[in-house]
Amino acid sequence: MSSPIHNVIDGRFVDSADGRRSDLINPSTGEVAGSAPLSGPDDVDAAYSAAVRAFRGWRDSTPAERQAALLKLADAVGEHAEELTAAECAETGKPITGVRDDEIPAAVDQIRFFAGACRTLDGLGAGEFVAGHTSYVRREPVGVIGQVTPWNFPLLEAVGKIAPAIAAGNTVVLKPSDTTPSSTVLLAELASRCLPPGVINVVCGDRETGRAVVSHPAAAMVAITGSTKAGQEVAAAAAPGVKRTHLELGGKAPVIVFEDADLERAVPLICEAAYGNAGQDCTAATRVLAAAEIADRLAEMLAKHAAAITVGPPDSGAFYGPLNNAAQLERVAGFLERLPDHSTVLTGGRRHGDQGYFWQPTVVTGVRQEDEISRAEVFGPVITVQQFHGEDEAISAANDVAYGLAASIWTDNHARALRTVRELDFGTVWINAHSVNLSELPHGGFKQSGHGKNMSVFGLEEYTRIKHVTQSFAR
Repeated sequence: MSSPIHNVIDGRFVDSADGRRSDLINPSTGEVAGSAPLSGPDDVDAAYSAAVRAFRGWRDSTPAERQAALLKLADAVGEHAEELTAAECAETGKPITGVRDDEIPAAVDQIRFFAGACRTLDGLGAGEFVAGHTSYVRREPVGVIGQVTPWNFPLLEAVGKIAPAIAAGNTVVLKPSDTTPSSTVLLAELASRCLPPGVINVVCGDRETGRAVVSHPAAAMVAITGSTKAGQEVAAAAAPGVKRTHLELGGKAPVIVFEDADLERAVPLICEAAYGNAGQDCTAATRVLAAAEIADRLAEMLAKHAAAITVGPPDSGAFYGPLNNAAQLERVAGFLERLPDHSTVLTGGRRHGDQGYFWQPTVVTGVRQEDEISRAEVFGPVITVQQFHGEDEAISAANDVAYGLAASIWTDNHARALRTVRELDFGTVWINAHSVNLSELPHGGFKQSGHGKNMSVFGLEEYTRIKHVTQSFAR
């Protein structure tokens, strides 16, 4: 990637119009490690102008042409895996092996999936539903899409936004998180070699830049991954223009462990899904609801497993790295400081080391349904364990939060699993597993976790509009 970090507008690499820049902080050290453009309204206008110009030609491209371009981009991402890994790890602090061996291949797979999926979109077949008339449905691109991505999975989230949008024939203006723009800028650089100018535009900046992106009059649709508060602001900004919105927001995933669950198998899988990426995942398995019969044993097993998990910088071989920024470190610490007296910290509960934004793997037991830590998204490496008595109480406790993104059930009783799946108010439910995500299957939530699906053909359809056509053939 060329240096320093820049915007990518109309296939060109440019700084902000007024030259302003913001510091980029290495979360493993807390020190300044670079800078990125702090884009203003003029930069956002330029990006949208480029996207509008590019839309007509890209809209008219055939699915086969869009597939070829996306497959070329997928190959480019795979070929530049080392550069993308370095960019991602420098600003997130993630383990190098996890990004290189898991996240980069997942990004490539998503691009390839949408490359093929764009050739299979379907609608209502033509038919004569009224005498003398033939009717059919057209599926069309929406237009120019404004997108905002978060800092927890910068590259994967950028791919998850860009790939379905352009596969459907749209053009994009995307703003990455102000703390983690580099891998997205590199992705846009690679895309500039595979796609026509203006199809993908990336503007770096802060929250004001993001507000300019989602409120711009040229945006036909806005899509964001972020907190529920951020989603509410986007929805409000989109309201005057009655723009379509696609909102992937927060979560508080319940992990329901029944008394018949195989704990020896469940515990390492729950810990992996809870502590991966330092718990900075909207589907993290951090809210354990345990049957009273096994709650104490399960909590002890989780604490023992957590205590053995390693924490460190990207090249240390640790299981997870730092929290993304100083504010997030303060947020996680605040939850622990405000714990009620009836709860107990079995392990962790403190900052790890005195450099960077690391937090120890933590297990808290004795929490109750009404506790703040049971209901609010911590977004850190903190597991809570809450007891329940019976299936009905487990389902009630699981659903009694504002979020509805994901949940998991752990039981050997097939009938119970089917009953529980039906009652859970979450967009994804795993059985004897957690955080298993695939390009072929949709990801998205209910309630304050937002609306709209990512991944799968459903994610592609989100970026299309439906047009009904009826033609008379009467003589």
